[in-house]
Amino acid sequence: MFLWCAQPALQAVVAAVLWRRKMHKLFPVFFTFLLVQIVEFAVTFPLYERPGAYQLYFWLFWFGEAVNAILGFKVIHEIFLDVFRPYPALKDLGTPVFKWAGLVMLLVSVVVAASNSFGQDPVIHAVTTLERSVGFVQVGLILFLILFSGFLGVSRKQTSFGIALGFGLLAGAELVLLAMNSGGLVQRGSVDLINMLSYNASIVIWLAYSLFPQVERKSVNRLRTQRWEQSLAELQRPKSNDSLIPMFETMVERAFSRSSSVESVEEPPLRPVSRQTPRVESAAVKTAAAGSRRG
Repeated sequence: MFLWCAQPALQAVVAAVLWRRKMHKLFPVFFTFLLVQIVEFAVTFPLYERPGAYQLYFWLFWFGEAVNAILGFKVIHEIFLDVFRPYPALKDLGTPVFKWAGLVMLLVSVVVAASNSFGQDPVIHAVTTLERSVGFVQVGLILFLILFSGFLGVSRKQTSFGIALGFGLLAGAELVLLAMNSGGLVQRGSVDLINMLSYNASIVIWLAYSLFPQVERKSVNRLRTQRWEQSLAELQRPKSNDSLIPMFETMVERAFSRSSSVESVEEPPLRPVSRQTPRVESAAVKTAAAGSRRG
């Protein structure tokens, strides 16, 4: 209960720091995520132990979890845009990829809820599936930033890196505990306790990174990044000469032109005599005319 009550207090401090430092404009989705978490606690906590309010608490709790999963996915997109801000081609490519990934995760959650193969409540099954899908993406994002931060010029002191680190820690702990609970290694009570501890640790990480002074991006090899941008731009907007259709059309035209030239060479003349006859007749006529003139 103490860990649960500490969460909105820490989140309110993080939101206040972001607002004071004008960083809520840079990360509006993350700022909205914090506010939604505080409002959700303020609505559901009074109903937690209230008699006869379990049904209302159930629907409000799982509705809030679904909203948190959607906002968590949007935060990943926001971090992606901040990391790839110097690379417009990568940003343009990543935006539709994130949209399709979100749509696929939503459809998977709906299908899993409709199938209900595990005998659980469809709402719980759908929301937990969506949360786990978003958790996998969050873990992949922080691993990507850790491995490729040097190539992209991302400093590990940047606020976006700290936000991704907090979400990655929370999602990684939840996925590991879920696997251990499925194998019977950890009881459900221990899973809930460790999840709350990891969530509070994530909020502390967000608070620390929000208090850090803003740092500039690290200098990277500009020639390498320019090659990345140019290659991706060529993939997005290929030249017409590189298309296969014009190439095939050129090959067909060459084949037809070669075949027509071969036919014209091998084909014999149709009327060789008629071409020479007018010349002979004209010569005889000219000779007779010359003789008549002489006479």
